[in-house]
Amino acid sequence: MASPSLSLPHRRAFVTGASSGLGRAFCEMLLAEGLEVWGSSREASRLAGLTGRAGFHPVLLDLSLPGNAHDAFTQACVEAHGSFDLVLLNAGYGVFAPFETLDFKFWEAQLGALLVETAALAHAALRCMKNLDTPCALVLVTSVGVEFPLPFMSGYNMSKAALAALAETLMDEARGSSLSVIDFRPGDYATSFNRGMDTHSRVRSPRTDKAWARIESNLSAAPSPQRAASDLRRALSRGRSDLVRSGSFFQTRLAALFSALAPAGLQRRVRAWYFCNHV
Repeated sequence: MASPSLSLPHRRAFVTGASSGLGRAFCEMLLAEGLEVWGSSREASRLAGLTGRAGFHPVLLDLSLPGNAHDAFTQACVEAHGSFDLVLLNAGYGVFAPFETLDFKFWEAQLGALLVETAALAHAALRCMKNLDTPCALVLVTSVGVEFPLPFMSGYNMSKAALAALAETLMDEARGSSLSVIDFRPGDYATSFNRGMDTHSRVRSPRTDKAWARIESNLSAAPSPQRAASDLRRALSRGRSDLVRSGSFFQTRLAALFSALAPAGLQRRVRAWYFCNHV
């Protein structure tokens, strides 16, 4: 049986990171469902494929600029006549390097963008949605890396783990209300995430080279972003708070089960072998 149309409980959506990858797939799915979508990017030109489509509104938003995300969201709320009933926080980027080799300003910038500014958007969204008496949803796109951290991506791991903790907290706080909170944890998808990774200060070593090769291999064999959009659609149609893993069977089922059941020491040894061929 087909899931009910998302246009029934939801009318207006705000999506960050809409220009490519998962964000682009999410926007296309929501537009196909009949929603009006405000989608963000740092550069207007990157939204060219969506701008002009009925129901899509481009938003310039740069998470690297403190306060810019909040201001952009507030302006979008004005254009949307007061509020959104679906806010999907997806924007992010990776930095690949051993933690100690980069000046801390790089990690601070990533934490500021992926965690602080994203949390600020969630805060603004909840303040808008609290006045709604119809179903509304906040989606925090985290990562299966919350359970299976990626080596040499400490800033990304920290940010996504903290956002997952925020999602769990908000699920408890939203209980009994019209708000649902979804911790959406994608695994690897066939996107340009690795090509956009900040590796300009990457320190080469046998271990980092093997880890990078593993990441690229996983992405090249990964499913298309449309699968993530389909998984998100099903989660939203259920209308309840949830943790949703999306991706390959190995990453979303086997790795998650291993993370939940295996002793921490064994998990570390397996990650070291999987990413770096080192035990």
